[in-house]
Amino acid sequence: MSQLSVIIITCNEAANIEACLKSVSFADEVVVLDSGSSDGTPELARQLGATVHVSADWPGFGPQKNRALALAKFPWVLSLDADERVSSDLAQQIQAVVAADKTGAYEIPRLTQFCGRWIHHCGWTPDHVLRLFKRTEARFSDDLVHERVLLAQGTAARLSLPLLHYSYPTPASYWRKLEQYSQAWAQQRFARGHKTSMSRAALAGVVAFLRSYVFRLGFLDGAMGFAVCAMQAQAAFGKYFALYCLNQKNDS
Repeated sequence: MSQLSVIIITCNEAANIEACLKSVSFADEVVVLDSGSSDGTPELARQLGATVHVSADWPGFGPQKNRALALAKFPWVLSLDADERVSSDLAQQIQAVVAADKTGAYEIPRLTQFCGRWIHHCGWTPDHVLRLFKRTEARFSDDLVHERVLLAQGTAARLSLPLLHYSYPTPASYWRKLEQYSQAWAQQRFARGHKTSMSRAALAGVVAFLRSYVFRLGFLDGAMGFAVCAMQAQAAFGKYFALYCLNQKNDS
């Protein structure tokens, strides 16, 4: 029977790591790669049975996940974030496809919770993420943020049961992640020589809101749907504004 490694990268995830690790207790090994937590995440992960490694630097999400991937030793890999949970039903489905060992990669539909409410529209659902794959047949892109799994060949099949994503328990958690992602996105684009303008930043925010609230039916999620779409508009504006500021600083 094929065996499964779970890989998780962390930084100050003490509030999440226990529930995440308990949800993947069916795996043959769990590898946690921490990047300098100050809240006891590595120690807690070790107590829960994970194999923990600590990196001295932070190279970005893609490179860090490739480091974690290199630490896995079993044929199949499930990549998770600390704020994600595998339900018992999804665990059974994962175990079944790993045992069958037929298709080399699988996308999993992800259901995200925002401030205590599951969001079913806004472009957040359906959200198929490629997370389960054969270790020797895939790697992560080198993107600093919004990394993706690159398959050596073929295409991924899809599982039917959702991965549960507890990403934004409070508005503050969203703003923290927004700032981190916006800066990383802007720095990556700036390094590639990209330029933008204030009007482009404003247009990105307007388009993001209309796309998520109107065309992706965010209004069906009620008040929280409006909040999500408004914040997505802010996120779209924010990343282009961050790039604009880098351009201005460089030009001066």
